[in-house]
Amino acid sequence: MSRKLITLTINGDPYELAVRPNQTLLEVIRDEVGMTGTKRGCTAGSCGVCTINGEKGEAVLSCLALAVEWDGRSVTTIEGVQTGSELHPLQQAFLDFGAVQCGFCTPGLIMSAKALLDANPDPGEAEISEAMAGAICRCTGHIKVKIAVRKAAEILREEGVADGA
Repeated sequence: MSRKLITLTINGDPYELAVRPNQTLLEVIRDEVGMTGTKRGCTAGSCGVCTINGEKGEAVLSCLALAVEWDGRSVTTIEGVQTGSELHPLQQAFLDFGAVQCGFCTPGLIMSAKALLDANPDPGEAEISEAMAGAICRCTGHIKVKIAVRKAAEILREEGVADGA
C-alpha cells in the first residue's frame, strides 16, 4: 500500500511521517513515533483510552482519526501534558485522589478531562459527567475521577490558568 508524506506536530515537536492511507493517529503516535502513553483499547471509539487533544484542545479518539486527515495539524498526547518535571494539576489530582488504579485508562481520562477544562474552567457535575462518559475505567468507575477533575479545576482557577494548560 502506498504511503503519503505528512507533517504532524505532536506535543509541539514537528514530525515528517510516511503513513498509509488507512493508518490511524493512534498507530502513528504509538508505532511510528514511539509515544506509548496513548493506549490502544477497543479500536472502535467506545472505550476512550486512546483519547488525545486536537489543536483546538478538543478530545479526539485517536483510534478513529486517520493520520492523513491530520496532515499539517497539531495534537497533544499525555506525554505533552506535564511541564518539565512538574505534573499538570490534573495528573497530580488523579494521583492525590486515587483516580489511578491499574493506570491503563488514565491517559485517556486525563486527556478527556483536560479537553473539558480547556473549554470550561468551571464545569458543573453534568459537564464533568458528560465529558468523562466516553472514557471507560474498569477499576475505579468515575467517582474518584470526578473528584480529581473537580479538584484540578479548582487548582487551575486559583492559579489563574483559564485554559487548563
